[in-house]
Amino acid sequence: MPVKKFRPTTPGLRHRIANTFEDVTTNKPEKSLLAPLSKSGGRNAEGHRTIRHRGGGHKRRYRIIDFKRDKEGIPATVKSIEYDPNRSAFIALLAYKDGEKRYIIAPDKLKVGDKVVSGKEATPDIGNTLYLSKIPLGSTIHAIEMDPGRGAALARSAGTNATLMGREGKYAIIKLPSSETRKILLTCRATIGTVSNPDHGLQVKGKAGRSRWLGRRPRVRGVAMNPVDHPMGGGEGKSSGGHPRSRTGIMAKGQKTRNPKKSSNRLIITRRKK
Repeated sequence: MPVKKFRPTTPGLRHRIANTFEDVTTNKPEKSLLAPLSKSGGRNAEGHRTIRHRGGGHKRRYRIIDFKRDKEGIPATVKSIEYDPNRSAFIALLAYKDGEKRYIIAPDKLKVGDKVVSGKEATPDIGNTLYLSKIPLGSTIHAIEMDPGRGAALARSAGTNATLMGREGKYAIIKLPSSETRKILLTCRATIGTVSNPDHGLQVKGKAGRSRWLGRRPRVRGVAMNPVDHPMGGGEGKSSGGHPRSRTGIMAKGQKTRNPKKSSNRLIITRRKK
């Protein structure tokens, strides 16, 4: 998926780098798979702001995605590749032989008219969903379940993939996009291929207004505040601000935040590289 630069006819286009959306085949979503999506603006039930830098943005509707891929043994045809405002990856509309339609996260190089299927008898082709016990070693996979039947949780964002490194007892050994290597039960499902829209990270918004369209409000640097507002605030002139930390005092460089007593720690073989 290539990106495009613009002629600087306006200040906002001078640095803008946008997606060409060549893989997207339609701009009309399937109505039966849409759901309303309300916004909180960072407020809780009492109306108090609990998360900063949120608010505004264009109205969206949620696309109901089939993360479980539990319609086993029934082949489906790819009807369209679509843009989803709620995620970085593209989505694909599947039409099953029995007439049902579902959205899935579109793998890279999946085309309209391709056939996909899930289940134990599926072949390891792009877009097919198999159990980890049936996927060949060394395969590139995405949309990986962490608990059997719960639905895909890992490697779902644009351009990401994981690698099936091996099997050990009832577990598969998977190297995740973060470089972490961990064990996942062989009864979990995963989809073959890499997630679509691999050039998502090359995009440049070009102006602050585009962030506002996405529902993101301005963020003030801690070193620009007063000492009463931030641990890094205060000082004469452009002071460095001391040790990098959050507004609540959590260290920003190297402090571990994962619970050392978490039960799933035993499934992690090697932690992600810093």
